[in-house]
Amino acid sequence: MRIAILGTGAVGRALAGRLVELGHDVTAGTRDVDTTRARPGWGAGSPGLAGFAEAAAGAELVVHACGGSAALDVLVAAGADNLAGKVLLDVSNPLDFSGGFPPSLFVKDTDSLAERIQRTFPATRVVKSLNTVTAELMVAPDAAGAEITMFVAGDDPDAKAVVVGLLRDFGWRDVLDLGDLTGARAMEMHLPLWLRLSGTLGTSSFGVKVVR
Repeated sequence: MRIAILGTGAVGRALAGRLVELGHDVTAGTRDVDTTRARPGWGAGSPGLAGFAEAAAGAELVVHACGGSAALDVLVAAGADNLAGKVLLDVSNPLDFSGGFPPSLFVKDTDSLAERIQRTFPATRVVKSLNTVTAELMVAPDAAGAEITMFVAGDDPDAKAVVVGLLRDFGWRDVLDLGDLTGARAMEMHLPLWLRLSGTLGTSSFGVKVVR
């Protein structure tokens, strides 16, 4: 597929690199192409770089991999017309660092960041997944040392099927469908537990397993 990864931080780089390895045509979207290209890790063999709008326009699948606080601004920059009708995989979390660390969530309980994205871009097929693990495990779940569970939620069954296909390609064997996009609320509210576990375990290389 032609895939746009919006975001060139650790998550964006991990996703883009693995998708290239899997044979997809990947373009990384960034605010400033020249600045990003000058950063370490974006030399020969890296995915193509483009502005947010250009990357989204040429893609069949768009992945939002920027920080959650920037999600709507980034997607507005990508352009509603460029996102219309496409599957948008949102892997971000609504983390609020304004009060320091650990962060709180700027949306929770009765809403989610994924739902806000869907309401802002009603013609886009939003799917939530991969937000419950660190970047390394998103694309290589076996690195956790044991099988862990990945969740997926979205209103469009066909869009979810596209995302689940990618998850299988990444190596996810246990994928649990939480239903419509309101399932993203629980997925995003997992982050406070994830942060506490990370501090307790002294590592971010872990996940949860749903035993059933």
